[in-house]
Amino acid sequence: MYQALYRKYRPDTFDGVIGQDHIIKTLKNEILSDMVSHAYLFCGTRGTGKTSTAKIFAKAINCMSPENGEPCGKCEMCKAMQEGRSVNVIEIDAASNNGVENIRDIRDEVKYPPAEGKYKVYIIDEVHMLSAGAFNALLKTLEEPPAHVVFILATTDPQKVPVTILSRCQRFDFKRISSGQIAAALKKYMKLEGAKADDEALMTVARLADGSMRDSLSILDQCLAFYNGENITSEKVLKISGTVDSTVLFKLADGIISKNAAKCMDVIENITSDGRDIKQFTSDFMEHLRNLLVALSVDEPETLIDMSDENIAKLKEQAKKLSSDELIYLIKVFSQLSNDMRYASNQRILLEVEIIKLCSNTVKNDTDYIAARLSELERKIKSGVVLSQSGEKTKSEKKKVTPKPRQKAVPDDIKQVIGDWKNIASKFEEPSTRALLLNTSAVYEDDGRITIVCDDGAMADILKNKIVLIKNVLEKKYKKAFQIKIANRTEYEDWEKLMGIAESENEGNQEIEQLQSKFPDADFE
Repeated sequence: MYQALYRKYRPDTFDGVIGQDHIIKTLKNEILSDMVSHAYLFCGTRGTGKTSTAKIFAKAINCMSPENGEPCGKCEMCKAMQEGRSVNVIEIDAASNNGVENIRDIRDEVKYPPAEGKYKVYIIDEVHMLSAGAFNALLKTLEEPPAHVVFILATTDPQKVPVTILSRCQRFDFKRISSGQIAAALKKYMKLEGAKADDEALMTVARLADGSMRDSLSILDQCLAFYNGENITSEKVLKISGTVDSTVLFKLADGIISKNAAKCMDVIENITSDGRDIKQFTSDFMEHLRNLLVALSVDEPETLIDMSDENIAKLKEQAKKLSSDELIYLIKVFSQLSNDMRYASNQRILLEVEIIKLCSNTVKNDTDYIAARLSELERKIKSGVVLSQSGEKTKSEKKKVTPKPRQKAVPDDIKQVIGDWKNIASKFEEPSTRALLLNTSAVYEDDGRITIVCDDGAMADILKNKIVLIKNVLEKKYKKAFQIKIANRTEYEDWEKLMGIAESENEGNQEIEQLQSKFPDADFE
């Protein structure tokens, strides 16, 4: 029966544990000096060797003939533990055995000494998933266990472990394994398997594993199954994992830098048609932005970026086109986008919309955006690019386009406005102006102007400051130039009286003229 690589190559000695030298040295010294503690807490991300180290430690402290702190692997105790039939090592998965009754069983069992060997070892994996009651039940046993019992607690989330438990354990933090160490180990395993893989392919697997040896072996296992008998290349690894080549990431970054939305859309179309995972691509691009920021900010980025010298040179070149503020803003944008994608039914649309926004310079009320935009403009000015008021590149000043003057309104236009005045007043966007105009009336005084009559002088004074706004609204609606006059009710009534007297005098003069034409010799004065 085929055995997965991560199980086949699980280390069985301390020397086989990769990348945790600081922990291995301490544990070996404790075994050699017979200073084995009663409780240990192994913390770290997945695949860094916590459970494997716990099993090796359990084997070493029970080994009948240890060699320099290492288990011999030959005695009966070592063989029993290696084959999983030892009653001295009890493994408990706290994810599925997290109740109080499970811990009570342990508390009852620890009283009895081991059937063989020196120590009874309890390995509790994912201990942070124990319930509050289970932690309380474990506390007293953990504080004063029998001399023949050792507890090894393993967790990926130590923050969830109560302080009372933490204070009773020796804590060891397992580091992420570097890509170089993972790649070197994978190369050795490939020789043992009789398979072929490029060094670049193994480095790609190591980077994708993100510090986890188990994840790297799982990815490699998948590649060997799919490309059975073939040479494994970096391109094949990327295809299996659903990630993209770094050239695609450089291309998308160039598109965003140049504000070329079409170029960015082509990148997204290509990765989608190739069957790549959009969320994984977003995560990869965020990692690329981080690498750009490191290349821009650090003198020797090679120590912090696991990439070939050629790609690091490309990173340095591309980083010159951006500022740190711009990169920080972009990382923030794609970090939020990656989080939003967890709840999206169509992740591609989210990515496209965000990229179009980045390419279109949409104004946002965001301090990081403002800092990035100012930094971008400052960078362009330093590089000699001439900017217009909008901040865009321009070779020459744009000619100012003066609008054509509108045709002057005739009396018929004015009468049309007067007839529709209440409707016009109700359409004003500004609430205060709309409320004032709805309490006015519009009249025509035969002087080529629209007179807006207000009920009192205070309203008239306010609307006199709104004449330009009123004219713009009328001109936009009727495409004609209007003259506006504001008058209060008293002024308008005085004008009406004057007009009434003038009209009566005019009518009398007309009657006299008619009578004189009929009776030329009569005196009408």
